[in-house]
Amino acid sequence: MKTKNEHWRKKSYQKATLETKLLVVDQILSGQLSNNQASKKYDVPRTTITYWLRKYSTLVQQNTGMSKNDEIKKLKEKIEELEFQKDFQQDIIADMELITGVDMSKKSLPKTLAKEIE
Repeated sequence: MKTKNEHWRKKSYQKATLETKLLVVDQILSGQLSNNQASKKYDVPRTTITYWLRKYSTLVQQNTGMSKNDEIKKLKEKIEELEFQKDFQQDIIADMELITGVDMSKKSLPKTLAKEIE
């Protein structure tokens, strides 16, 4: 505990290299580390890491060649594709149930999907 005359001192940190900053940002964006884990591992304040993320994540994104809008467009296309596959599979299951008379969807699928097939 500090006495009345002692002052609280900020912890001093060593200046990080650009490589380190980009490494930390990349590891956080890829899900390898959380902000807290990166802060402890690299001995950097979380507020600094948040600043790096804002500053360098756009740089990392530019290097991958995909803008946010392009990424959103690509994800929307993937969602449409997966919804089509799901609908197609549900149609097959419904047809098989009619042919066999066995209620497959209730036995083997999650309740929300089974209801959609009904």
